[in-house]
Amino acid sequence: MPVLMTKPRNWASGVIFASPHSGSIYPDWFMAGTRLSQEVVRSSEDAFVDRFIEDAPEYGAATIRAQVPRCIVDLNRGADEIDPLVVRGVPRHPLNQRTLAGLGVIPRVVSQGRTIHDRPMDRHEADRRINSYWRPYHHTLSALIAEARARFGQAILIDMHSMPADALSHLGDPRPDIVLGNRHGLSASARVTEAVIQATKEEGWKVRVNSPFSGAYICSAYGRPGRNVHVVQLEINRALYMDEKTITPLPQFDQFVTAISRVVRNLATFGSSIAADSGIAAE
Repeated sequence: MPVLMTKPRNWASGVIFASPHSGSIYPDWFMAGTRLSQEVVRSSEDAFVDRFIEDAPEYGAATIRAQVPRCIVDLNRGADEIDPLVVRGVPRHPLNQRTLAGLGVIPRVVSQGRTIHDRPMDRHEADRRINSYWRPYHHTLSALIAEARARFGQAILIDMHSMPADALSHLGDPRPDIVLGNRHGLSASARVTEAVIQATKEEGWKVRVNSPFSGAYICSAYGRPGRNVHVVQLEINRALYMDEKTITPLPQFDQFVTAISRVVRNLATFGSSIAADSGIAAE
């Protein structure tokens, strides 16, 4: 299965936690087509982020977790964000900055600009990846958001990611532990965003909003605050919990998981009193 979705026995208020970049199943056919080692291709993976949200259903929120690695298909990109340097026969139309940088729906590079493939792939292989991995994930996510909104009058998606420590090297001190993105208010209301800010700050973490990451495709495609569908992208500094070179947990990993679990628990029932007051019943 390219995606794992879990709904809680008692879904409290339409909150969903997602991890689209933590897939870690690297098929033999993929590894045979790259000169990079598995350790290197994993550098773009949001390692362990799926574990941070695995208890969310116990707290009353749904989860959706990718199984496919980001270097095969990037689920936080549009299906049309195709790099002509990756896929043969794609028109050289104007591209957005992500695709120009090699980070389209089928990435050209992993972390630190290391090229995944020596030559472009055929369009049918690109379509196979999109149809096999991208579409099932977004079909599942779309259905989950629609169900949340129908049942609770709202859907709140917390899109969980991690960021390399060197992605913050250009920032002055103090550098953030957490970066929240809501596309400058276009993908989530101030009320929802402030709740996420407070839940993370309560753990003592330094938080920035919309800088240097304001949210990518998932925020843009699904966030509709005017319709009570809110999407907040949450980026966690990997240096808090893992050795980025070896992709292994740091000694304080369990302590960090406990802290991030408190954030998940605090947000899992957000808006439940509003849903109850409006007469919308949860399970």
